[in-house]
Amino acid sequence: MDDAYSVQTTAADNSDQDGLETLMALKDADTFLVADHWGDVKSGADGLFERDTRLLSRFVLTVGRARPSRLSSGVTKDNVFFTCHSTNRPLPPMGGRSAPAGVLHLERRRFLWDKRLFERVRMVNHGVEDILLPLSFEFGADFADIFQVRGTPRLARGEIHAPVMDGRRVTFEYTGLDGVTRTSCLAFSEPPARLSANRAEFMFSLPKGKRLDLYVECGIDVCDAPDQERWRWNSIQARLAMRRRMRRGAGVTAPRDPRINDWLTQSRTDVALLTTDLPTGPYPYAGVPWFSTPFGRDGIITAWQMLWIDPSLAKGVLTYLASRQATEVDAFKDSAPGKIMHETRGGEMSVLGEVPFGLYYGGVDTTCLFIALAGAYAKRTNDYETVRALWPHLIAAAGWMSDYGDSNGDGLIDYARAADTGLSNQGWKDSEDSIFHADGRFPKGPIALLEVQGYAFAAWKALAEMGVVLGDGRALEWAARAEALRALVEDRYWMEDEGFYAIALDGDGEQCRAIASNAGHLLFTGLPSHERARQVTRRMLTAEFRSGWGLRTLAKGQARFNPMSYHNGSVWPHDTAMAAAGMARYGERRAVAMLLGEIYGAAAHFQLRLPELFCGFIRETGEPPIAYPVACLPQAWAAGSVFLMLQAALGLSIDAVEGLVEIASPTLPPGVDRLSVTRLQVGDGVIDLNFQRLDGHVVVMPRERGGAVSLRVTG
Repeated sequence: MDDAYSVQTTAADNSDQDGLETLMALKDADTFLVADHWGDVKSGADGLFERDTRLLSRFVLTVGRARPSRLSSGVTKDNVFFTCHSTNRPLPPMGGRSAPAGVLHLERRRFLWDKRLFERVRMVNHGVEDILLPLSFEFGADFADIFQVRGTPRLARGEIHAPVMDGRRVTFEYTGLDGVTRTSCLAFSEPPARLSANRAEFMFSLPKGKRLDLYVECGIDVCDAPDQERWRWNSIQARLAMRRRMRRGAGVTAPRDPRINDWLTQSRTDVALLTTDLPTGPYPYAGVPWFSTPFGRDGIITAWQMLWIDPSLAKGVLTYLASRQATEVDAFKDSAPGKIMHETRGGEMSVLGEVPFGLYYGGVDTTCLFIALAGAYAKRTNDYETVRALWPHLIAAAGWMSDYGDSNGDGLIDYARAADTGLSNQGWKDSEDSIFHADGRFPKGPIALLEVQGYAFAAWKALAEMGVVLGDGRALEWAARAEALRALVEDRYWMEDEGFYAIALDGDGEQCRAIASNAGHLLFTGLPSHERARQVTRRMLTAEFRSGWGLRTLAKGQARFNPMSYHNGSVWPHDTAMAAAGMARYGERRAVAMLLGEIYGAAAHFQLRLPELFCGFIRETGEPPIAYPVACLPQAWAAGSVFLMLQAALGLSIDAVEGLVEIASPTLPPGVDRLSVTRLQVGDGVIDLNFQRLDGHVVVMPRERGGAVSLRVTG
């Protein structure tokens, strides 16, 4: 998130909202909606979006020209429906009659399906008299590009046409500078008493004890008048689609710990909510609202987090990214042959090239991660039919690593943006100030990030292992490259006086000696020696990194440390999870369980839904974690973090080639005594695993459900 394209904290501010954590999100495919707890859209960060264009920028319901009193609101556990319950304030006299406060129950219930917003407004009169109910909607469509909403300025826009009113419909239209005409239509089941370009007013006569429903729809095309049957039928389709996504893969439950179980359920449904079924397979979009689109890095890491329980995500991500692999050098796109996509967008600003993200390749790590995930997927599934189909793309990606990815020929993967319009930093910490020397100076390029070398090491190893199975004669060469890279990293990044790895090397080969969480990702790849991994783990578990809510991205006391920053001292759940998984790789289990407990503690304060990040202030007794104001919520790799950390705590690995599940020194987070994994598919077999704490130890009790699956428990 470079400054040129950063999310401005004021984008989410208005009179009723303090940040994105106060917004309620729904998503279906490329459509998403964010609104406040009343269900209102009041500009700022909220709105109804389709492919990065805001179709509805204002949608506010009032009763008697006053906002109703909210009783409760929320999103259902399956993330399909938003519901707000409210009641009326005193209604103005109408025809000599008035109604006191609290006699009207107003329920707004909505969902998204097939590029449309469906809403039902249910009104029930609980008073002792009939009432005249004045209800109105204010609305508008600004057709703003998502980057405008985020705060990126535009010098010019296209033409917003005058809305067209048609009885119970309003159609909005905008012709962009790209020559594309974009439309949206807002329709009501009942004709308003008054309808204008930005307001619909209704006057309902509601007898005592009676109920009245109003149906509303909004989407990209003109629709017939909404009604109960359309609402009911489409709501069933939306719920069934979510259930299908939820049922993919194995189940993970904590049957005796309701709050932990609710967290697991919320995290699983958040991943399902963000997953879009593309022609190439399921793909987890990065997060709502700012990143509801395929991202290379985010999709790969989310798929890796979920790989042990749901390999279908990895297959979908790998197949989609292979289809978008670069074939040419393009400075504006930061592309080169073999490179894997960083981000793709469909809005007007991307189409016009005002931002480079229509199809952008400015991620230095995604290509290495692509190969590494393919190797992990092959081991997890033994699906070499898919690997064979991907093989030309994997070889092309390896070619990028050897050539374009190593710009100065020193054996390390590096980056320097090819054009000023691109991201200046191109690892996962992509804000402008995230990479620096110990004294705070910014390094000259090209920059070789620490964790990217770990990803490259994992990629070469994975390529070698897959190459052996496929009979590719270059497998030994790739294995040798992995070991040569291991030696190079150990030699050039290790800081003996710090007992830690430098965050990067600059263009002169000088170490950027900042102490940062990037070293945790290096542990995840298995590159460091056991002794150095032990030193890194020990330091990352000190108060320098540990906030009590997870690990900070930058150690306390470092230059540029700021617990309120995006990357320099905040806590990112996925970052903590990858570090924890790295620690577990070297035999550390108890600390992983402890970190999992801390992340759960944070989730409990965010209604069991982990945001993209939160501030890195120290945990104080009785006080919640401090939210980062414009963090995505929900966010895919934050939701997936619990599953990677659970796998790490359980010491669970799967080898489908051998039909083997291995459990090494399992542990459970504090307060959790039982954990169940059901329908875990291994090759052609399926197995259930029950973990239970007994006499201070965690034991595993398996039950085969079909096929042959071997279980090995060590430690």
